[in-house]
Amino acid sequence: MSSSNGPSAADQQLIDHAARHGLTVTAKQLAGWRRAGLLPGNVPGGGLGRGRGSTSSPPPESFDLVLALGRRAGRGKRPADLALLLFADGLPVPEATVRAAFRTAVDTVALPDEDDDSSDNLDLDRRLDHLADCLAETGQVVTLVPARARRIDECIARALGEPPAALAELDKNAGPSTLTPQDAALSAVTATLGGSLSLQEIGDLLRALHPGMAAHPIASLVETTQQDVPDAAARVLANDGTLTVIPDGDARDLLHNVADTASLEDLAAGWKTALQVREWALDLCERVEGELDAGQLGEAVEEWLHGRQMLSGLSGIETLRDRRWSPLKGALSALTLLFQRTMFEVIDGLVPDCQWHVLEMPGVLPPPVRALILPKAASSVD
Repeated sequence: MSSSNGPSAADQQLIDHAARHGLTVTAKQLAGWRRAGLLPGNVPGGGLGRGRGSTSSPPPESFDLVLALGRRAGRGKRPADLALLLFADGLPVPEATVRAAFRTAVDTVALPDEDDDSSDNLDLDRRLDHLADCLAETGQVVTLVPARARRIDECIARALGEPPAALAELDKNAGPSTLTPQDAALSAVTATLGGSLSLQEIGDLLRALHPGMAAHPIASLVETTQQDVPDAAARVLANDGTLTVIPDGDARDLLHNVADTASLEDLAAGWKTALQVREWALDLCERVEGELDAGQLGEAVEEWLHGRQMLSGLSGIETLRDRRWSPLKGALSALTLLFQRTMFEVIDGLVPDCQWHVLEMPGVLPPPVRALILPKAASSVD
């Protein structure tokens, strides 16, 4: 601990270590990092004797942490952001601090009525009615298709012309409902609060995410699951077409549980995958735009079209929707991916004859996600 006489001998070791690497670190900073849980305290040693106090020394991991904090810390840097960035770099951030940072990421998800105490004691149905009113009053909506994705879709449609008739024949829903941005916002908060979405509602969302398509075969497959594979569907769906495999309750509580119980290795893998998905999605956009500008539609446009209505396309849309990345957003994406993996494992136990090899097909999953999910999803993949 520092005193009016200056830093302790142990803190001075850390300050000198930083200086040897061209970094200026103060005793005040060390104290602040310890309060934030980013830096462990010094380890007490033996007494000096004759009332002269006791010695202490920095834990070995403190030296690397001080260098990383000295490089990354600065005005406006939140402790949770620093914890996530250092953890991602493989540094020995205290486990409790890492898990708290992932929980903080979940806490950034807020609903429109959460500042209104009148919603606290409402049951789910009444809460959703209340939220619908809030959304209507405030005009809050979900950006279904970000501008960049919409431009790419429109350019591809102009380049390809009318879709083949065979594609339209694959869409069995001749009169799907039209989902407005307000409807999409309500669906999002419904899912967050643990309200069930039916397969029809999920199909509506898929159609709304690609409004320019003349036909939506993938949305149609989702909507007709109960008719097409009734035995398998009965294991994971209720009679009203809602999924039964997702636990009841606020989705944020489910993600909090992932943050609390996932191994640190899994949290690191989820973080790495989330960053890779973002890089892949932005790179794909650039490659598609390059082919469109050159008038030479090739592999990138094919990849875009294959995945546009599936999980890979949804990941791309989500990346473009969050233009300003932050460590907390990365952590939230990581937890969501780990939760998805768990749901695949649950479904594998309920429907062991599922065609899991489909997940390996181009466009179904973002390429980085395959390495995270497929080894865990099902033994039948092999």
